[in-house]
Amino acid sequence: MTPPTPIKVLVVEDSPVARLLLVHILNADPRLTVIGTANGGEEALEFLRLNQPDVVLMDVVMPGIDGYETTRRIMESQPVPIVVCSATVDPAEVNNTFRAMEAGALALVAKPVGLGHAEYENTVRNLVETVRLMSEVKVVKRWPAARRLGAAPAAAPAAKAQSAASIKVIAMGASTGGPPVLQSILAGLPKDFPCPVLIVQHIAEGFLQGLADWLEQSTGFPVRIAVHGESLLPGRAYLAPDGYHMGLGAHGQISLSKQPPENGLRPAVSVLFRSVAAVCGANAVGVLLTGMGRDGASELKFMKGAGAVTIAQDAESSVVHGMPGEAIRIGAASHVLAPDRIPVLLRALAKSSQALRPPLGVV
Repeated sequence: MTPPTPIKVLVVEDSPVARLLLVHILNADPRLTVIGTANGGEEALEFLRLNQPDVVLMDVVMPGIDGYETTRRIMESQPVPIVVCSATVDPAEVNNTFRAMEAGALALVAKPVGLGHAEYENTVRNLVETVRLMSEVKVVKRWPAARRLGAAPAAAPAAKAQSAASIKVIAMGASTGGPPVLQSILAGLPKDFPCPVLIVQHIAEGFLQGLADWLEQSTGFPVRIAVHGESLLPGRAYLAPDGYHMGLGAHGQISLSKQPPENGLRPAVSVLFRSVAAVCGANAVGVLLTGMGRDGASELKFMKGAGAVTIAQDAESSVVHGMPGEAIRIGAASHVLAPDRIPVLLRALAKSSQALRPPLGVV
């Protein structure tokens, strides 16, 4: 049998040492082959004018045209799957990392640590698997922002919003491709949104504060990293911290734990959904967004069985439809929606349940 054609990768990285390490890692996997390197955005754009890689591994902070601008130009002219490969020490790099994802990059991976480091094998494995999986994603051209401004607003979901229960909390889970979807949803919620939003986003360690800052700056919706024992406030989004499961305590306060990983993950969406179902029952909404694997799918069905409204992202808008796809397959989702329609439903649910809402501070 003829072996499959290796996935063609362009590596864009201005550091010669990091570039050599990335090329070595990728070429060591027989499923991948590096067909070119570029030390900046200008070289990357010129290479793409003459060649067609299957995926681009993109640095962010580079001299000249940076990774965000390079990503934007690629996605507006000749789209190709882009994986952002970033370090976390530079605040400007963290911000531009998420701007690049907003511009169309599919996923974020941390730059591999050096040989001999305890986490070297894990970072290498994550890099290789992400590049391989993202090469299979079908990307489409992104129109410049000025051309998108005239787009029609999202229509309300056809299904009627549930109004039998007072919605007290929104629980969301996301993985690969999640940050831009979370941005879209939070941007669609009003500043006086009457419910707190709890979020588990699978992301490389060290990027979470940057994600919180970018989401808040780009949406105007307050976003913070959750603290154990704090009470929930309406109109706030809480991100599960690196390395901690997040759930709700018996009195509705945030509960963080170092319990063993679930689905190989900590934080896990499964823990959040199961906790919210147990504490809030029908007074909650569960939202499962783009991502690999099955984390949260069974627990979304548990939420549905407890009477909660449950939403799964549709296949067409998902970078990877693993998590929401599994939820749909097992009948866990009462609504299957694109990201621009999710906040429309959330607003309707919150509005319809306001008359039933208990005094603020009771979850």
